[in-house]
Amino acid sequence: MTYRENILRAIRFEHPEYIPMTFSVSESCYTHYEPEALFDLFESHPLLFPGYERPRNYVRPDPKDTDRKRVYTDEFGVEWMGAIDGIRGVVQKHPLEDFSKIALYKMPELPKFDIEAGRAEVERIKAAGGFASAGLEHGHTFLRLTDLCGYENVLCGLYDGDEELLKLVDMIGDYNCYFIDNYVKMGYDMIGYAEDLGMQNGPMISPELFVRYIKPVYQRLMKPARDAGCIVHMHSDGDIRALAGDLIDGGVDVLNLQDLVNGIDWIKDNIAGKYCIDLDIDRQNVTVFGTPSDIDALIREEVEKLSSPAGGLMMIHGCYPGPSLQNISALMDAMEKYMYYWA
Repeated sequence: MTYRENILRAIRFEHPEYIPMTFSVSESCYTHYEPEALFDLFESHPLLFPGYERPRNYVRPDPKDTDRKRVYTDEFGVEWMGAIDGIRGVVQKHPLEDFSKIALYKMPELPKFDIEAGRAEVERIKAAGGFASAGLEHGHTFLRLTDLCGYENVLCGLYDGDEELLKLVDMIGDYNCYFIDNYVKMGYDMIGYAEDLGMQNGPMISPELFVRYIKPVYQRLMKPARDAGCIVHMHSDGDIRALAGDLIDGGVDVLNLQDLVNGIDWIKDNIAGKYCIDLDIDRQNVTVFGTPSDIDALIREEVEKLSSPAGGLMMIHGCYPGPSLQNISALMDAMEKYMYYWA
């Protein structure tokens, strides 16, 4: 069974050979940990990093060239300042805090896609047994609004039904639809819609405002993918329990949500077995402050409670500075150990 076939079976509850596991390492890790130590871990975990080859003559990033304290303006006109090396920083200036400026605002120039070349590349990936996916930039709709206008301004404006702000919502929707339409034409297996909507406790936007103003945009963006038979993948960090039903109802096939902030048992009772879960493994508590045995127990509990031989579970960990190398190794060990739990 190819990698692609296994993922499709996991998503469709068609008895995959193993639970798909992804271990993603942030660029910030290469300035926080010794790169050679990370390379050792990658080499010693071939199931998570198949075909990995240690880079030769690797040069560690110079702290002077990293993002920390660097101020820059993105293509939307939002000014940022880096806070942690290798990680996107914090907005310093919102260009549309004054909603009257929206009438004259221009979205960034749209790129030109070579559909035939893209379709050929997708077919090449599939023919090689790979899983072809594309997606919108993280924070594509609601967070884009907050970047442009400011968080409180957006919530108050949506509550008031401000006409200028609602025009901006439509502009952002049009902009994003362009990318989706092109990805659909290229024939990707899956299209991703990544946007953090949760805080530590509860969502960043009330369910009422989400349903009234954001959910229709999501449905509009997801419809072309669904109509074309693409898998719709939705990612959100934070506590999204109050929004999960509307997210899924909006057209989601795979929901990527965080484990502990939403609760393993809540996920089991409300999502597991009904929709495919792409579980975002803890990076706040157990993996940082726990022992290797605690980490092993966490992964085992999640696999036992949220998966079955039929499938329906994928797991991913985004590694950032914080855990010890010992705990990172323990997590890699556990992910490799339990990926064949049902085999």
